[in-house]
Amino acid sequence: MDSTSALDVFSALSQATRLAAFRLIMGHAPHGLAAGEVARRLGVPQNTLSTHLGILERVGLLSAERQSRSIIYRAELDRVRALTSFLVQDCCGGHPDLCAPLVAEFAPCCTPPETAHA
Repeated sequence: MDSTSALDVFSALSQATRLAAFRLIMGHAPHGLAAGEVARRLGVPQNTLSTHLGILERVGLLSAERQSRSIIYRAELDRVRALTSFLVQDCCGGHPDLCAPLVAEFAPCCTPPETAHA
């Protein structure tokens, strides 16, 4: 990811409703969430939310798929990974041991449920 793309993503996420929608949809990866359900949970009118989701889709953070009468939005995990990598690509000046605490922060959210309780 280059700086221009990263700035586009940050710009899209710099609005409260879009950030909340993105975080909600990320929490339902990889299956996604119907736009109507996102609107209901966030208490946002569907036409307003549609605009916000469209912005997130244009910067590549979400993808949309029609299923019957619903539009399911999914987080594009490769794009999220690219953004995260962009942010930490020069982390710790080449000393990976210094980055270990940063990497450890991601472990709890990425541990499969069956492993987390073992």
